[in-house]
Amino acid sequence: MSDFENNCSGNCDSCGSDCVDTEHASVTLTLDSGEELECAILTIFPANGHKYIALLPLDENGENEDGEVFLYRFAEENGNPMLDNIEDDEEYEMAADAFDEWMDNQEFEDLGGIIEED
Repeated sequence: MSDFENNCSGNCDSCGSDCVDTEHASVTLTLDSGEELECAILTIFPANGHKYIALLPLDENGENEDGEVFLYRFAEENGNPMLDNIEDDEEYEMAADAFDEWMDNQEFEDLGGIIEED
């Protein structure tokens, strides 16, 4: 399990809870090794009755060169966001598929959601 420090708060449109504003939010993860890692929040999304969070690790310049994304189980306890590692391969695949579907929908929305037919 990683510690989670929320650097932004607000209403989360992705999951409908008062968790974090994912528009420009970032978090600081404390990894099991003790290393701190700044991550941008891409989204919080539901899948199979659970919530998950997708994080984009950032370098010291606030950039991500390799496109790696971290997925964690997401919950709130007493108003505090909590992250938990996804230990099960089947659960991870299900969460990754849901995230991929979210990404596909984002690309569609970025195009204005308009499909022209000939």
